[in-house]
Amino acid sequence: MSVGTAPAARATPNRAWLIWALGAGLFCYGFFHRNAPSVMIDPLMRDFMVGGAILGNLSAFYFYAYASLQIPVGLMIDRWGPRRMLAIGATLCAAGSALFAAADSLTLAYAGRLLIGTGAAVGFVGTLKLSTNWFPPERFAQLTGLTMMAGMVGGVGGQAPLAALVEIAGWREALFGAAGIGGLLAVAIWLIVRDRPPTASQAANGDGEAESAGSLSDLLQGLGVVIRERQNWLVSLVCAAMTAPLLAFAGLWGVAWLMQAQGLDRPEAAGTASLLLIGWAVGSPASGWLSDRTGLRLPVMQAGALLGLVSLSALLYLPDLPALLRAALFLASGAGLGAMAIGFAILRRVNKPRVTGAAFGLLNGACVGSGAVFQPLIGALLDRAWDGALTEGARLYSASAYTSALSVLIGFLALGFAVTFLIREPHPSGETA
Repeated sequence: MSVGTAPAARATPNRAWLIWALGAGLFCYGFFHRNAPSVMIDPLMRDFMVGGAILGNLSAFYFYAYASLQIPVGLMIDRWGPRRMLAIGATLCAAGSALFAAADSLTLAYAGRLLIGTGAAVGFVGTLKLSTNWFPPERFAQLTGLTMMAGMVGGVGGQAPLAALVEIAGWREALFGAAGIGGLLAVAIWLIVRDRPPTASQAANGDGEAESAGSLSDLLQGLGVVIRERQNWLVSLVCAAMTAPLLAFAGLWGVAWLMQAQGLDRPEAAGTASLLLIGWAVGSPASGWLSDRTGLRLPVMQAGALLGLVSLSALLYLPDLPALLRAALFLASGAGLGAMAIGFAILRRVNKPRVTGAAFGLLNGACVGSGAVFQPLIGALLDRAWDGALTEGARLYSASAYTSALSVLIGFLALGFAVTFLIREPHPSGETA
């Protein structure tokens, strides 16, 4: 990231929060699209005549684009500023939503999901860059958690409310409506967002665009620094393990598991799966606030990982849970796993300001990459255990098949928790504005 040399004008809090909210709006919109296929599994299987593995791959095309672009996006945000990149991202998301809604073949559906993932790839890292530029460092962990909370709001919108809309209007019509919302968001970002508070000389003109971030070779050298830092990789692995249940379980297979293995109807299943997102929405800013308040990063993240591991294991392995206890475990697992947001605060302390975009991109790419891996993997494991049962043209998987397939998430999360003990607690003095 570039560091300006001219003095900055004092940013009004309301303006800073509005700019943050529009960036977080794209992350919210992108998360809506991440989870949308989870309430469309049956109609998508019927319309495209596919099984679990291919459906998982279709959903994961979003993650293939999103994860692979995180480091390039971080470099581009460092170089060209978040405003341009966020506006472009919202436009691509809207176009992808329209293409997916109109798709009459699996190829076009793949292209639509890929385009959505490409646009959404900007949302989180771009918002963190705005948070870095517009707010003091001691607010960063909490702002990261609030950004995560905005994403969870979108994720919840992509489950129970979208499930109800799909029942009424159909999945294609619902996604056409989402495309219109994305277009409006792109316009608002372009008109309102500025990369940083304007310098004293720029304030009179209302300007606040990014200053030059240096040459491309400088940025690539900074990327090399990010890649060589061992702590970046350890934190990325832990956060990927904490994110995988959100993306692969709550984001795709959890609704089907609750319907087919637990006997819930679609609206109830979608609402129950959404509790993990709601827990995450609470846990992310709460853990960020606690981390900022105490100055400790790693212990808070470790506690969250352990809570998520215990709660998710209980959900999967304890039979015949009462509905209230099941709901509480969904909430607890989300609240614990939401502490992965602290990983970004750790990387802000570990890395120099000029390369935080690339560092955030590495971490976010690893997190979303877990969805790209585990969504189709779980689908493939379900297909392998399928006994041939069908319901209205869609495959029906047994409870034991789900338990076996979803156990890969428990194993990965246990690995992530173990890796936390290899991470150094960064000293607060390493964190710079």
